Amino acid sequence: MIPQLLSSARKIVLKFGSNTLAGADGTISTHIMDDFAKQVSVFSKQGKQFIIVSSGARAAGISTMSKWARKQDIHYKQALCAVGQVELMGAWKRAFEAYGLHVAQILLTRDDFNDPIRTLNMRNTLFTLIDEGIIPIINENDTVSVEEIKIGDNDTLAAHSAILWSADLLILFSDVDGLYTRNPKEHPDAEPVREIRNIEETKKKVSIGSTNDLGTGGIGTKISAAEKAVPYGIPTIIANGLKGQALEALARGDQEGTVFAAGERP
Repeated sequence: MIPQLLSSARKIVLKFGSNTLAGADGTISTHIMDDFAKQVSVFSKQGKQFIIVSSGARAAGISTMSKWARKQDIHYKQALCAVGQVELMGAWKRAFEAYGLHVAQILLTRDDFNDPIRTLNMRNTLFTLIDEGIIPIINENDTVSVEEIKIGDNDTLAAHSAILWSADLLILFSDVDGLYTRNPKEHPDAEPVREIRNIEETKKKVSIGSTNDLGTGGIGTKISAAEKAVPYGIPTIIANGLKGQALEALARGDQEGTVFAAGERP
């Protein structure tokens, strides 16, 4: 099913979590970004359009300001994200410019989606950038976000962005091969769930684990993101972004993932 979805989709949102973009030492993995930039450039030549929702500001900040890595004060955390956001966008810029593509930064909070005027402006900006062949890269504005206005995780942000853009497909890249009945890193006997048509029933059958200290999401937020996107006609895929040429492998059917889609199987 995944190859067919990628083949038919024109407007695709790709979300990269910190677990995908951060290496084992907690710093940013630029080779992953380079790999995806190359793949996006290939698909763009086929007429497909992309929005990227990218975590990784904190990881990029640690790459630059390692002495702040263990500071728990909220002001230092937000300052680390402020430093890291520059580094993150610089890494994406370098990755895409190798293929003649430009990127644009968009930082958002929950308030931006709740205000109709801001939402309209966001949508107009997205369409303008994409029509001009520029790749929008969206992240939460962690520097100013507090509990009252923060979205909280980039899976949810990706779903909101996909809905705003009327995307054809949402792909949530993580460090696992999709949804399993239990955490496969802890339970070798965990079974993969490859296609989901009834999210509520699926939630009763799977065990939702926690995330690591770099991420703000986990498998639970990915399921919630699918719950938001699928009713708008946007199939959602959870896939492993750490495997080389993951997007192309999904399109060929060489890589597995989990698909959330609407309705009963025909």
